[in-house]
Amino acid sequence: MGKLFGTDGVRGVANVELTGELAFQLGRAGAYVLTKEKKHAPRILVAMDTRISGDMLESALTAGICSVGAHAILAGVVPTPAVAYLVRHYRLDAGVVISASHNPVEYNGIKFFNAQGYKLSDQLEDEIEEIILSRQGILPAPTGAMIGTKSVAEEALDDYIAFLRHTTTAKFGGIKVALDCANGAAYKAAPLALLDLGAGLCIIHNEPDGTNINEQCGSTHIEDLCAFVKEMQADIGFAFDGDADRCLAVDENGQLMDGDKILAICGKYMKEHGALQKDTVVGTVMSNLGLTLMGREHGITIKQASVGDRYVLEQMLAEGYNLGGEQSGHIIFLDHNTTGDGILTAIQLLTVMKRTGKKASELASVMETLPQVLVNARVDNSKKNRYLEVEEVAAAIRVLEEKFSKDGRVLIRTSGTEPLVRIMIEGKDTALMRREAEALAALMEEKMR
Repeated sequence: MGKLFGTDGVRGVANVELTGELAFQLGRAGAYVLTKEKKHAPRILVAMDTRISGDMLESALTAGICSVGAHAILAGVVPTPAVAYLVRHYRLDAGVVISASHNPVEYNGIKFFNAQGYKLSDQLEDEIEEIILSRQGILPAPTGAMIGTKSVAEEALDDYIAFLRHTTTAKFGGIKVALDCANGAAYKAAPLALLDLGAGLCIIHNEPDGTNINEQCGSTHIEDLCAFVKEMQADIGFAFDGDADRCLAVDENGQLMDGDKILAICGKYMKEHGALQKDTVVGTVMSNLGLTLMGREHGITIKQASVGDRYVLEQMLAEGYNLGGEQSGHIIFLDHNTTGDGILTAIQLLTVMKRTGKKASELASVMETLPQVLVNARVDNSKKNRYLEVEEVAAAIRVLEEKFSKDGRVLIRTSGTEPLVRIMIEGKDTALMRREAEALAALMEEKMR
């Protein structure tokens, strides 16, 4: 990746790394790259989460969009997946979300969607970045009547909720649902959508004040929801992240149902009803082995993409699959939306509950989550990607893979930012896995200093 864009747009500490100036430049370059082939004045949707820095960045981004002759349409605070849907629904040329997702309040981010509602390819992000860093002179500078304008999409939230409501024919009367809205972009959309579908609700962390987004709440701090579900005797709970593109669930006993379990439940239900394309679910290399074992038992192929929802989506599109996601709760129901959608995920899981009449814990039992042990080996940064070239290390990995080949799995990954090789072992004997992982880590540290 380049100097500005990371794995999910441009992200950094607001007003220090992600400044108003950079937001202005991203607005100019992004609007130009995404719409330069258009024969009309392009229209770009702009949305944000509840962070206090959102207003500042929205103003700067909008100014950049308008400065190259494009029109900014402001949706206000709506979930990231709402933009992916609304760009298509309104037939706009692009969309931009101002959000740092699950990160703390001091961070913010800017990510783009194209006219089809997909996040940008690495190539398009590189083009935007190159313009900002070295080719700003190619950007147009219209004057007079050719300068862009801004308007407000007053119905954006209502239109997104209407879309969510029509992704199921079920009604959720009789189901008591606990929600943790992370004081983020789901705080209005999630309760309104589920109330419209008849669910009984009890809600925490849905009073954003600009500074409390993700603060000890939401999908990255599931403990509050686990306790709240039991306290309120709810049938199920859902926790979103700051921009509501991910969702984790909690069963009626307060036990976590992560993204792998959600994929298992929905994948099995979709297969049974002839709705799972090619009887395949796309996970990642970090998906729990229990998901693969569940698939074998029920005739479902589990594919493994690289870590990151964009890579899951790439494989889904390339090979014609309609369900995929990550352990973290990014679940993509491609029949409905083009990106991970936390509220949509909750609705689909509730639909399975309602249609089957089963409790959340009973549904979750379809997959046994195997224990995972993760140990980091700290090595010379220049050698971390060449660990297989060290014969003693390569031989030890082969022995380890053979040892866990029948009822486990070994995964070796390098850190993208730190001098670390990550050793992950899955299986049934946690003590054995930890001993083996620590032994391999010690060998790596000895041989790769």
